[in-house]
Amino acid sequence: MRLSFRADASIAMGTGHVMRCLAFAKMLKDNGANIEFICRKHKGNLIDKIRSNGFNVYELEVLKELDDKLVHSHWLGATQQQDADDCIEILKMEKIDWLIVDHYALDEQWQKRLKSCYQKLMVIDDLADRKHQCDVLLDQNFGRSSQDYKDLVPASAKLLIGSKYALLRPEFEKYRQYSLNRRKDEKFKKLLINMGGTDTDNITGKVIEKLQITKLPKDVEITIVMGKTAPHLSSVITSVNKLPYRSEVKVDVDNMAELMANADIAIGASGATTWERCCLGLPTIQLITAYNQEFIAQKLNKINAIKLVEIDNVVENLENFQYWMKSTGESASKVTNGTGIKHVLECLV
Repeated sequence: MRLSFRADASIAMGTGHVMRCLAFAKMLKDNGANIEFICRKHKGNLIDKIRSNGFNVYELEVLKELDDKLVHSHWLGATQQQDADDCIEILKMEKIDWLIVDHYALDEQWQKRLKSCYQKLMVIDDLADRKHQCDVLLDQNFGRSSQDYKDLVPASAKLLIGSKYALLRPEFEKYRQYSLNRRKDEKFKKLLINMGGTDTDNITGKVIEKLQITKLPKDVEITIVMGKTAPHLSSVITSVNKLPYRSEVKVDVDNMAELMANADIAIGASGATTWERCCLGLPTIQLITAYNQEFIAQKLNKINAIKLVEIDNVVENLENFQYWMKSTGESASKVTNGTGIKHVLECLV
């Protein structure tokens, strides 16, 4: 079986789309599939990371001419027509079994133009804000329903909706029970901070400023995780040295599940890592760092699976951790169990 992924990463859109596709690609490869990626060379791309995981990547140049039809059209680095034509040039030699698309700037216009290149099409989405011509649609967000896509996909399309289908790497399922067991102690010694792979608005730096005036346990250890393409990485490394607690910055880690499992509390953005923290029952003070995170953040906050706050309320919630940590972690652990990627795989093979 041959599959192609069309997904991008950039400073603007972050790394989450490529990272979840990469997790799925690894699972497919382990099951005998031949995988390739098609990516535009945006600033902050993850092309080298994809290749380092053993996958071929076809690179597309970033162009000046853009569409304005969709809310996220500016993320594409080309018009939909040009992007489709670029992909056709790559895919026309041999019809692929599955084309998997994870991009907010692409819709049915692009999908129809590429129809001759694939047997079946899978769309990965979070927004339910545009039409798709697909065979399978995955929206892994808690609180989403099939009704949200009722008029956006063909009646024949198979819908995989909800956090049951969260595309998490196998190590999260592996660490789940260990993580849940160690939370019975209700101690707070390790704090993990991760505001996404790029953190363009330097929310990490603002959190560090708040930590300088926060009364935490004296023996607390703080770990900050960032991507190497994060534009404020160097300033974060400098500011961490001002903290009165033992602190470190880790870059492009490959053991995030282990770090989360051994953390007692996290401060994080409301993006793709939300499902990783939920799987491990990691109590999280969560911030909305992009408007498209609003839906899942509000839904999870409503069931006490996260502690949704504004940046100015981080101090108060950290200092009063004992009042919410246990119940929030328990609620989070019920959102997803780490097996979602297996459920999605069953629909393709």
